[in-house]
Amino acid sequence: MSAMLRLNVDMKSSDAEMSIGEIAQRFGLATHVLRHWESMGLLSPTRVTASRRRYGSGDLYRVAVILRAKEAGFGLDDIREMFAAQDPAGRTAVLRRHRAELAARIAAAQASLELIDCALECDHEDIAECPHFQAMVTARISPDRVPHVHA
Repeated sequence: MSAMLRLNVDMKSSDAEMSIGEIAQRFGLATHVLRHWESMGLLSPTRVTASRRRYGSGDLYRVAVILRAKEAGFGLDDIREMFAAQDPAGRTAVLRRHRAELAARIAAAQASLELIDCALECDHEDIAECPHFQAMVTARISPDRVPHVHA
């Protein structure tokens, strides 16, 4: 995360002009989502008369960062951890952890896709009878659980 992002995310707006409804509508969110993010410490809008929330350009930027991070698969706790990190190393640690989790999910999805492609391309009438399919399924069983077959 760059220093520019850090500065913009931490920027407290002096131009607090949008209501919670307006900012929610701008991003296609329900207002309860913004309230939840505030309760988690991800947002801290300015309060004006009757404790009404007012959002400015800094808040707008922060909501956009949260949404982009969620699109990248980050959970709210990880996003909060990145926002709270006082140094680049803290943010990098979160990014590395998320990258490893994402790579594992991609590998699992790729294996699933290969299994489905195998089934779709199989010449056997019943996929359960296909030796290649059976081998792929057997590979999911840990070596110490594979029953020994005596020929």
